[in-house]
Amino acid sequence: MDRATVRSRVDDVWEREIVPALVDYIRIPNVSPAYDAGWAAAGHMDAAVELARAWCAARPIEGLTVDLTTLEGRTPLLLCEVPATPGAHPDDTVVLYGHLDKQPPMHGWRDGLGPWEPVIDDGRLYGRGGADDGYACFAALTAIEALRLGAGRHGRCVLVVECSEESGSPDLPAHLEQLGDRLGTPSLVVCLDSGCADYRRLWTTTSLRGNLIGTLRVDVLTEGVHSGTAGGVVPSSFRVLRRLLDRIEDPDTGRLLLPELQVDIPAERRRGIEAAAADLGPELVFPYAGSTRSPHEDPVDMLLAKTWEPSLSITGIDGLPPTSEAGNVLLPFTTATLSLRLPPGVDTDVAGRALTDALEADPPHGASVRFEVQDAAPGWDAPPTAPWLAGALDAASRAEFGGEAAGTMGEGGTIPFMEMLGRRFPEAQFMISGVLGPGSNAHGPNESLHLETGRRVTASVAHVLDAHAHRSTT
Repeated sequence: MDRATVRSRVDDVWEREIVPALVDYIRIPNVSPAYDAGWAAAGHMDAAVELARAWCAARPIEGLTVDLTTLEGRTPLLLCEVPATPGAHPDDTVVLYGHLDKQPPMHGWRDGLGPWEPVIDDGRLYGRGGADDGYACFAALTAIEALRLGAGRHGRCVLVVECSEESGSPDLPAHLEQLGDRLGTPSLVVCLDSGCADYRRLWTTTSLRGNLIGTLRVDVLTEGVHSGTAGGVVPSSFRVLRRLLDRIEDPDTGRLLLPELQVDIPAERRRGIEAAAADLGPELVFPYAGSTRSPHEDPVDMLLAKTWEPSLSITGIDGLPPTSEAGNVLLPFTTATLSLRLPPGVDTDVAGRALTDALEADPPHGASVRFEVQDAAPGWDAPPTAPWLAGALDAASRAEFGGEAAGTMGEGGTIPFMEMLGRRFPEAQFMISGVLGPGSNAHGPNESLHLETGRRVTASVAHVLDAHAHRSTT
């Protein structure tokens, strides 16, 4: 493979075609179905998919087919197939993955930025969904295109682009059933929906936490009453909810207390975290406000906490009026959305039952308490990396990132498709990578795509596809 030709083609397509496409894509508010019940009628998802479909169909890749599959009541799925190059085994399949649905807009964008208005500033493309993960389908086909132009090889490639990932991929199993054997039996999975700990090397993800989302509701009254009349007599629903949360989380450290949410961290993963922490050191930072700091001072503990330990976030509250409208009323109920990140290996059904038992049993003051699991997705731990893939990742990183060896680390987020594929194809190898590095702020305000990293990751995929094809013929 001519690496110079590959990188030149990648850079050219990114500048002339991918960035303009992403600018148009960011302007489409195609929020994932979990956050927009009217998504189908709004038409934003259809617009985003058509933009991607038309772009993919126009690629000058011999034998490329682009199909759009639809199922009643579900988000669409885009499927692109590219036959193997001469010299590669025609049935040795690579599955590449991305998604087109987006998180909600979120408040707090800085002046001059917004979720649906793309802005390029200091080498970053700002706007919702560009980095997470709208760029993936464009990058995947560009890698194949550049690889072919550079006289490289690749196996049969199947690009799967779904539209419900940010909702936990509820529509994906139905699409996979509909596809039947069109995926084949992949020996390599490439996913570009993950993160990177820095922008100095190629990072791949070795594990993903699962997710469990539920609502905890506390009722103390059938209607609000004057706080001067009832305060001190009727228990506060917020205080009861706060006490219930203390049953499952240490209020001082954030450590989760239920054994059903814990796993023994594999020694190999712990060693990988220690190596990553030694290299990253003080770069493990977040946009803290004021003098806020992590309860963890050691970088190893930080990485363990974000990849192999459970955590709880309160991501929404009902029953509380905004402060500008708050009156002297003791509120009848408080409902909180609990988002738990669970380590690989935790059974989400067992975790859900344990949470329900802990939160509903013997409620303070006899309050009415109800916990309901809304959604759950298990975590995932990668199989051992084959020597050919480890070598290809290192070679790609050194070639495209200025000489740095590849890095590996677990991620705290969830990509349901990886667990589905890992369970269905246990012999497959995985390259899970992405552009969500420092400052990218996926899901939050000021989401941005580091453009140079996008180009480098794209070229790295070409390296890995070529190495995979040569592995399959030697």
